Amino acid sequence: QVQLVESGGGLVQAGGSLRLSCAASGRAFSRLSMAWFRQAPGKERTCVSTISWSGGRTYYADSVKGRFSISRDNAKNTVYLQMNSLKPEDTAAYYCAADSRAGYYSGSFETRDYDYWGQGTQVTVSS
Repeated sequence: QVQLVESGGGLVQAGGSLRLSCAASGRAFSRLSMAWFRQAPGKERTCVSTISWSGGRTYYADSVKGRFSISRDNAKNTVYLQMNSLKPEDTAAYYCAADSRAGYYSGSFETRDYDYWGQGTQVTVSS
């Protein structure tokens, strides 16, 4: 089992920045690929970014490329999402997720490929 706890959300003006953190406990975090998803009210949950278990490979949704950056610190069992140049359309609940297949990285943007989820942290961007 893996437990994930997100933090760092909040209210920010358009153009501002936030850094989300996801702290993991349980199974060997350093061998698990991770992802950040977001879900706005009335919309489906979509993937923002993924990162391989080593941190060497990353993918981003087109809507956040050049603005968001995913990283991880395996010594701290934490994955981060640095969000810059925030826009009102970035407003959503943000969730981190882990792929249970140790040592495997698909870069998938599909919710079905992730087995563990955090409870989410709300990001609200005002115009």
